[in-house]
Amino acid sequence: MVGPRHPKSHLPGSPSPGATRRTALGLLLGAPVLSACAGVQQSLSQFSNPFSSSAPPAQPAGPQQQATTAGTGVKVGLILPLSAAGNAGLAAQSMRNAAEMALAEFQNPNIQLLIKDDNGSPQGAQAGAQQAVDEGAEIILGPLFAQSVPAVAQVARTRGISVIAFSTDSSIAGRGVYLLSFLPESDVNRIVEYSASIGKRSVAVLVPDNAYGNVVEAAVKAAVPRRGGRIVAFEKYGADRATPARTVAQQLGSADALFIADDGDAVVSVADAMTAAGANLRNIQLLGTGLWDNPRVYASAALQGGLYAAPDPAGFRAFSGRYRTKYGAEPIRTATLSYDAVALVAALARTQGGQRFSSDVLTNPSGFAGIDGLFRFRADGTNERGLAVMKVTQGGGVAVAGSPKSFGA
Repeated sequence: MVGPRHPKSHLPGSPSPGATRRTALGLLLGAPVLSACAGVQQSLSQFSNPFSSSAPPAQPAGPQQQATTAGTGVKVGLILPLSAAGNAGLAAQSMRNAAEMALAEFQNPNIQLLIKDDNGSPQGAQAGAQQAVDEGAEIILGPLFAQSVPAVAQVARTRGISVIAFSTDSSIAGRGVYLLSFLPESDVNRIVEYSASIGKRSVAVLVPDNAYGNVVEAAVKAAVPRRGGRIVAFEKYGADRATPARTVAQQLGSADALFIADDGDAVVSVADAMTAAGANLRNIQLLGTGLWDNPRVYASAALQGGLYAAPDPAGFRAFSGRYRTKYGAEPIRTATLSYDAVALVAALARTQGGQRFSSDVLTNPSGFAGIDGLFRFRADGTNERGLAVMKVTQGGGVAVAGSPKSFGA
């Protein structure tokens, strides 16, 4: 498969490996589709949390921004909460910048973005979607908030077009609604697969008693037995972390791995609670999700050597450098989602003719190569990502297993 890890493979019309990066990602995104058709994917840290974009902030939004366009060609709606209050609006602006950056880096893109501000509300999202389809949009990118996605989907389905949304709430995925986001299920599947490959099959689990924990619970209870393992202890925690930690600590003797799924601050607190309960975390393999990519985790003595699944950071570092050069600021972590979405539709518009945004094309099992590695959409609207396995060190995350170069069946 052509992708970022195969610099010698490039399509006709794309730059040579030694040339400028212009168009490289966008063309590579389309390459798996081409090969398949030939035979017949820290100021704004809250948006790194998989469930932080599930609801808009409580503060009142600002005045709604005027709709704008970028580029020329096939019309594509882009719906973001540009005037939403606080970090949500700042995140939306970063994602808009990244989308326009993708246009600039894709050689001769035949795409016109119809950029709509949804004001951080379902009503605004629905109105923006209606405007976009009335203006001829063939596909809609966004919105960000989960509660706004059904409103956009309702409009899109009346026109028979697809939506690629940025929410991380899998429950709102479905027919014609695809999520291009970092889903906890991919993290869980990758880290469980890797830990089983190194002989860690007896797993103790601690997850938060919240929406994120519920999703992780379902994923880990499916993934562990699928890989021939067993869950020897399972506890959820709320404000009281000491009691669940004691319960799990008492059962660690029959486990060879401890999986803790939470953000950086909480993971450190849970690890400290386990230590206080008498657990020797150095004698067990610690496992986590992409939320472990956090300075607090790297600084924790208890978590050193822990393993977590996350996108290969090299892609985001390169993207951030180009973004800083263009905009003089740091991008939000999820800005890569809007970049990849625009690069994807540009590549499909160039290569797939009248079927460019059909479900058959979007759910191609070979997937696509993006800033954060491989991704593919499932028929149910969720996605699968090809993730690296990272090791916690005091200097940061260090890859111990790279992201895959292609998807299996």
